[in-house]
Amino acid sequence: MLALQLLVTGLVTGCALGVVAISFSLVYATTKIFHVAHAGIYTLGGYLAWSLMTYRVPLALAFLLPVAACAVLGALMQSQLYARLERRRATHLVVLIASLGTLAVIQNIIAAVYTPNILQFPLNWSSRMVAFGPVRLNWTQLLTVAVSVAAYAGTMWFAHRTILGKRIRAVASNPMLADITRLQPQTVYVYVIAIASALVCLPGILVPLDLGLQPYNGVTPLLTATIAMIAGGVGSITGAFVLSVAIAVLQNLSLLVMPGEWSIGVTFFIFVIFMLFRPTGLFAAAR
Repeated sequence: MLALQLLVTGLVTGCALGVVAISFSLVYATTKIFHVAHAGIYTLGGYLAWSLMTYRVPLALAFLLPVAACAVLGALMQSQLYARLERRRATHLVVLIASLGTLAVIQNIIAAVYTPNILQFPLNWSSRMVAFGPVRLNWTQLLTVAVSVAAYAGTMWFAHRTILGKRIRAVASNPMLADITRLQPQTVYVYVIAIASALVCLPGILVPLDLGLQPYNGVTPLLTATIAMIAGGVGSITGAFVLSVAIAVLQNLSLLVMPGEWSIGVTFFIFVIFMLFRPTGLFAAAR
């Protein structure tokens, strides 16, 4: 009974992590930037939604406006930070440090404005439980699964069926050739980080809707998503999503045999061993 509940809860957590992973994979596969500030955008989206809900903005707008704001912030990061560093021929290490600095700024501004205390969303329905036989989930968890699966399906459709999606894949595959053929990689990078920022805002709202908000909560999901992206195959949307679910389920089921503080470390150890034998990732060929 407990194992089944942990399994289902792991699937819910994995779906949310999957959206973080595919958004981060989209950025890294296209721009080759280790966009650590992505964790800050994840966190900021939740706080913006909380602020709007506190002022009783209609629920749909309270979800959509933070998504739009995060997309704009992501586009500004690329055009005003990463693109300028690239023009100055900054190394990958310098770009990583700049991204880390941006993350620290976002987190500390959030902590200064909202305090480091845990904040709960002012919604009564979010914690109401629904029973599926022996398994119990709340409405937020059900919404998380639905939105996450829709985000994954939408990203797959966008990448393979739209002109911009194909343009992004072309730039990710060969930036130099894309520049020669006038696909304007720098413009594509702005689109990519804007889209990824909008995507990561979704779990950034839904997960705190269930567990509460804290300024520094975005780092652990990003770390887990990074492991999933690498193990699934860099650039593989399906690989990132599937491996995120696998990691979350494994972490949850490990609680049956070990304390919670050990579960993350053991899970990452297993995937490090996995990467020694499959360094290109499980879905390296899937795009």
